[in-house]
Amino acid sequence: MPQTILLPLTLEIGLVIAWSSGFIGGSLASMTASIFGVLFWRFLLATLILAPFTIRAIRRTSFAEIGLQALIGSFAMFGYLSMMISAISLGVPAGIAALIAALQPLATAACVGLVLREKVILKQWIGLALGFIGVAIPVLGSIDDASFAGYLLAFGSMISIVIATLISKKKATNSPVLPSLTIQCFMSTVLFMPLAIIDNALMPELNRPFIYAVIWFVVFSTFAAYGLYWVNLARTSATRVSSLIYLTPPVTSVWAYMMFDEPITKAIIIGFSLSIFGVLLARSKTTLNKSTIPHCKQTLDGNYQCRSINTNRDH
Repeated sequence: MPQTILLPLTLEIGLVIAWSSGFIGGSLASMTASIFGVLFWRFLLATLILAPFTIRAIRRTSFAEIGLQALIGSFAMFGYLSMMISAISLGVPAGIAALIAALQPLATAACVGLVLREKVILKQWIGLALGFIGVAIPVLGSIDDASFAGYLLAFGSMISIVIATLISKKKATNSPVLPSLTIQCFMSTVLFMPLAIIDNALMPELNRPFIYAVIWFVVFSTFAAYGLYWVNLARTSATRVSSLIYLTPPVTSVWAYMMFDEPITKAIIIGFSLSIFGVLLARSKTTLNKSTIPHCKQTLDGNYQCRSINTNRDH
């Protein structure tokens, strides 16, 4: 397989697997005294691990760029996780919460024409719709009564990650992934601290469930999931990356089967098959409406030189 195909495919497969790990991390965190305590320590440890490797790059980063990455982290990490977990705690079933989160591709595709200059073709819309149906099939029988506020929070969580995606594409810069991830994790630490204090979990009991949940979140759900999300987003369109989210519910089912012996039903298999087909359609290349875009390269002194290149081709 040519390297030009192998690398993007590997990055996208890695994103699906890593993003799915977040739901498993939520199950692990639910076994502890406070989910917010786990999330606070998740981002605090992630920041401390990344900082020695990225502090020099961050010092050279402009205040505007630091503010941009902090804003992205506020939506993509704190907003997304805090609202989704709160929705589940208010009675929204985990399956329905996952389904609402999987609406992200449709919401992103609906916005890219207005906010970005990406064109979503008919075949992509069909693929996104099939992906949604594939996600809906496994959870249709799991709808239970929950508070209206819970559903609002679940939709707010989905909207939060969409906003982060659009900001990242609209305000795209040459900032490396690791320094950006460090800033985002630090901002999430600051925002999760009050919630951990309210839960009396700022200084948690260091038992096995807590340590296991934090390590799982840091390695898989932070470094791998968010790192691969931003790398993929920088390489291709927002619609294509968001369509991969459709594959996370069935992959999560595989995680749950391997770790918690949860059964994989026929509905999950059918839904997974539809999701894969829908993602293949949505992977169609998009085009930019602009005739030129800036192409930048880094010079020896660390600055960037940019020139315009023709974009009258597939993007």
